[in-house]
Amino acid sequence: MGDPVELCLACGDYASTRPLIDGEVTVEGARFTFLTAMDAATRNWRFLRDRAFDVAEFSCSSYLPARDQGEALVALPIFLHRRFRHGFIYVNTTKGIRKPADLIGRKIGVKTWQVSAILWARGILESEYGVPQTSIDWYAELDEDVPFVPPPGLRYGKLPPDKSAETMLSEGELDALLSPNLIKPLLAGDPRVGRLFPDYKAEEARYYRKTGVFPIMHMVAMRRALVEAHPWLPGRLFRAFDQAKTIAMRRMADPTLVPLAWYGAAWDEERELLGPDPWEYGLTPNNRRAIEALVRYSHDAGLIRRRPEVEALFLDPAHT
Repeated sequence: MGDPVELCLACGDYASTRPLIDGEVTVEGARFTFLTAMDAATRNWRFLRDRAFDVAEFSCSSYLPARDQGEALVALPIFLHRRFRHGFIYVNTTKGIRKPADLIGRKIGVKTWQVSAILWARGILESEYGVPQTSIDWYAELDEDVPFVPPPGLRYGKLPPDKSAETMLSEGELDALLSPNLIKPLLAGDPRVGRLFPDYKAEEARYYRKTGVFPIMHMVAMRRALVEAHPWLPGRLFRAFDQAKTIAMRRMADPTLVPLAWYGAAWDEERELLGPDPWEYGLTPNNRRAIEALVRYSHDAGLIRRRPEVEALFLDPAHT
């Protein structure tokens, strides 16, 4: 075998990726430079607009419209980031919003329409709580990664460039806000801001018991030309990521690793509900359910024109 292929890989510095980043796990035939310092929005933008990396952790909600519009990208079913989203729906506490139906007819802010976290939150509000996205006045703070045409009936606009959605929520200019992150007013204890679901953990558990979906935020994407030049690479890369996750989970079983008094009990509780490997990779039944929901929500939101089959979106690592 000749010299290894030199590649650039951008991803988060997670417990599940650390064995790869540190070189404990390697990919035969390839040598990677890892970039881990940038935030997800910057990484998405640079990968999509500039092809700044060969391989990248990439937002699912950006990948779907990028593929729909013919971008030369392919994905592996390596799901590096998941999170339930009920706890990231924020409301102004002076507006009388007590339940999801109270959001109908309101002004709601988002960072962008396409953020995976916000796509999931919107889809869950509509499918589980009967809050149609067309019943809301939506306001985005930032430009979209992938241009799209809002579907008929969607009321979608931009916030003024000098306005922050978080500040507008606190001051009552927005009634609610869907965010991928914990927002500053909540962390600061601003009494004007609260969660739509105060007991969000119980609501998220109920959602999982009903749907079997642990929402996927990010997967791993590659330039199509790279796969064509090195068809052996996707399979080896998948196995390396999977091995790294296995090592990480084995380490996480040590209760001395995390300075939390009831860490072990929390881990046991999670696996009792979500199963032995909630972070599994591959096109498993649970992952298919999550991807199919994401495709449906993307289509309903006008982000994609067609609803592709799961197999059309991901390379099968068993055959590469």
